[in-house]
Amino acid sequence: APGGTLADDMTRTNVCVFAAQEDLETMQAFAQVFNKLIRRYKYLEKGFEDEVKKLLLFLKGFSESERNKLAMLTGILLANGTLNASILNSLYNENLVKEGVSAAFAVKLFKSWINEKDINAVAVSLRKVNMDNRLMELFPANKQSVEHFSKYFTEAGLKELSEYVRNQQSIGARKELQKELQEQMSRGDPFKDIILYVKEEMKKNNISEQTVVAIIWSSVMSTVEWNKKEELVAEQAIKHLKQYSPLLAAFTTQGQSELTLLLKIQEYCYDNIHFMKAFQKIVVLFYKGK
Repeated sequence: APGGTLADDMTRTNVCVFAAQEDLETMQAFAQVFNKLIRRYKYLEKGFEDEVKKLLLFLKGFSESERNKLAMLTGILLANGTLNASILNSLYNENLVKEGVSAAFAVKLFKSWINEKDINAVAVSLRKVNMDNRLMELFPANKQSVEHFSKYFTEAGLKELSEYVRNQQSIGARKELQKELQEQMSRGDPFKDIILYVKEEMKKNNISEQTVVAIIWSSVMSTVEWNKKEELVAEQAIKHLKQYSPLLAAFTTQGQSELTLLLKIQEYCYDNIHFMKAFQKIVVLFYKGK
């Protein structure tokens, strides 16, 4: 059990993952045995999962080679659905993380998992157990950055995992930016404060101006209850957008950003049919405002 010791004086069986060859083909054969057993005897599934969780908590008790074999096998079993991705919670054990065991184990595990499936399938499994945004916790708090994660796993040959985590971080940052932006607008914060905040977030999270202007447009259009009558909504839209035009102007300093905004206006007016007649007036408003 975790926290215990290995009994070296006991007779060890040779029919064991730890005694096998350290290669993917051998681990695939072991995975096939476990898979067939559990498919035939469904009641073994929960007990097997619990045992794997315990093994992961006790990783420090095994040699590097034994950990590598267990990692490869676990990755294959995750890929074929024999194990649930929730077992990865064991890797967030403070001692395992602190000593770098979790990260090293994760490299072998994700390599075999992605070899069996692909990064999209891995992402779906992680998302199902709310672990898609927790991968950086494989490192100590002072190393939990996208840059460190990306460097570590890219150098280990897992560029697709690095890109996935970078993308997840970017999505999270954009969602947080939009949420805060909407709160600032509802409070009526001065535009100069909002602009300063957004520019700081852009720099901190490497968010492009094109992405930001799309977020601002979405936030601006969601802060008001629109009139359902087509003949009245155009006037309401012009009045509302005229108020926020300085904010949008601050983030359309590039031609690509202007094009992004124009496309977002077009999409919005197309998706909301009562805005169709307002499209031309909105474009003229921003053109004159510029």
